[in-house]
Amino acid sequence: MTDATSKPAADDAAKPVEEPAEKKDSLGELIRTIIYAVLIALGIRTVAFEPFNIPSESMLPALMVGDYLFISKYSYGYSRHSLPASLPLFSGRILEKTVKRGDIAVFKLPSDGRTDYIKRIIGLPGDRLQMKSGQLFINGQPVPRERVEDFVFRETPNSECGGRFIRYRTVDADGVAYCNYPQYRETLPNGVSYMTLDLSPRGDFDNTRVYVVPEGHYFAMGDNRDNSQDSRLDAGVRGVGYVPAENLVGRAEVIFFSTDGKARLWQPWYWIQAARFDRFFNSLRP
Repeated sequence: MTDATSKPAADDAAKPVEEPAEKKDSLGELIRTIIYAVLIALGIRTVAFEPFNIPSESMLPALMVGDYLFISKYSYGYSRHSLPASLPLFSGRILEKTVKRGDIAVFKLPSDGRTDYIKRIIGLPGDRLQMKSGQLFINGQPVPRERVEDFVFRETPNSECGGRFIRYRTVDADGVAYCNYPQYRETLPNGVSYMTLDLSPRGDFDNTRVYVVPEGHYFAMGDNRDNSQDSRLDAGVRGVGYVPAENLVGRAEVIFFSTDGKARLWQPWYWIQAARFDRFFNSLRP
């Protein structure tokens, strides 16, 4: 004899259990919130501010390896390089604004259109520039250059003065190593003043040909004059050459964080010790 009560029990077991409507709504709301957050972040990164970190010493003393900074995207207007991955949605610049001599700018390397470089804008369209015995000349006039106190910083994992610059390394009685770099104050024709380093009195680019900046381009140099690949090197594998206006990404504004390299991301217990608090919120505006 068949058990009449067994069939309904089997049907109940096979019947799918539905999620409560409240749980579905919560999941959907979470997904929407994440999407909105990503879109807002991309929007801010595209039209307002973008963070960058410094991987080299080419902009010493203004920027050190381990500095994190914000650049403003709106300062020069917008090009395709303002967009994530430099999407080729348009050409040229829109809402273009004046680039000032002495600005620290991030731009895409002209030879590949992908690599981010950060240098100081020294030459404007039509300018003639030349280096003579380590001194900068703009349109035939020497840029005032004054020897000041050495740029001194403690040697750390991401800031060392070894190799060809080992002669600038000193060690105190406690065994702490310091780098003591010869420093000069340079003042551009528009009054912008900043520090530069001269680590090799007879460096490869202390004497150059005359560079004439084409229309729609800029001439960019690192403040660490003997340790910078910049517009003094023609565009190519190592050089920058003249920087097209379209390649400008933004102007450096402020350092918001800096680390000496002694702590890794997965070592938060060392973050406080590694932080260079004296560099936090340093303005980079000329």
